[in-house]
Amino acid sequence: MQKLTRRSALAGLALACLAGSAQAQSLEELYKTKQLSLLVFSGAGSTYDLYARLLSRHLGNHLPGKPLVVVQYMVGAGGLKLIDYMNRIAPKDGSVIASVGRGLPFEPMLGKNEVNFDPLKLGWLGSMNRETTIALAWNKSKVKTFDDLQKYDLLVPGTGAGADSEIMPRAYNNLAGTKFKIISGYRETTEASLQLETGELEGIAYWSYSAIMSAHPDWLRDKKVNIIFQTGKRDFPGYPNVPGIQDKVQDKTDRAALEFLLDREPLGRPFFVPPGMAPDRFKILRDAFEATLKDPEFLQDAERGKIETELVTGAQIDEILKTAANASPEVLDRVKKVLDR
Repeated sequence: MQKLTRRSALAGLALACLAGSAQAQSLEELYKTKQLSLLVFSGAGSTYDLYARLLSRHLGNHLPGKPLVVVQYMVGAGGLKLIDYMNRIAPKDGSVIASVGRGLPFEPMLGKNEVNFDPLKLGWLGSMNRETTIALAWNKSKVKTFDDLQKYDLLVPGTGAGADSEIMPRAYNNLAGTKFKIISGYRETTEASLQLETGELEGIAYWSYSAIMSAHPDWLRDKKVNIIFQTGKRDFPGYPNVPGIQDKVQDKTDRAALEFLLDREPLGRPFFVPPGMAPDRFKILRDAFEATLKDPEFLQDAERGKIETELVTGAQIDEILKTAANASPEVLDRVKKVLDR
């Protein structure tokens, strides 16, 4: 009986190995006839596009058949158009992956789910970095410090009602008493940043350090801006002891609400596949993503392009989203009120 059990176990293991091999082969066959499309929710030249293009140059080397990875754009509704496509329409065969704004997966938890998707069911491959964001003011603005920001309006760009560029300054105003004045209608923060030098805008309320260093490395180097606060725990060149925004919020529930909103930052530049993909095929893609982020050639390419990278695994994203989804009703209600929902 023991021998029969052992033989059955060995047979099962052999079948599992064959199934895994067949799945890998079928994915390789797919890539012989199809390119791998990498869809980005924002336009060419955005920081999300920059990261997607970096990934596209290396991801195929870690997939069966080494497919060509082609970046394409699906711009609309702050990323909702892309989310809807991936959730309802995109093929689940491994021929399409996507990158969307890090804040969108949290929207359904706040009762805003216009395209009816479940972020916990999307297949998260991982993120290419963790973000630390900063609020900054142009050096000619009268806002120099956090105290100034509680006294004077600061004109900052907004890129859409559901975008971090508008969500976060509203949250700061409600939870920390800041006076950001959002000027909506800009397509991208990178594009809007040019208006600081013309005087049309006075600052930026929520922009990642990595994006600033990519688009305007001279801003910090030459002290063209003042960093008012940050969302992480780090110092910046020439700006020691920058305060953290969390330390400016005293109420326990308010602080928890702010931390809920800042939970999006470890998602940095997230990539995902449609829900319902076969588990073994999904694992191949997730493993390839992680291998790419550790690849020496990828890391050298990122360094040449001055692109900050740090692997956040798909499993880590799953845990972050599960934790956020289990936030207390009190905290979620406070977040909704902060965002006027």
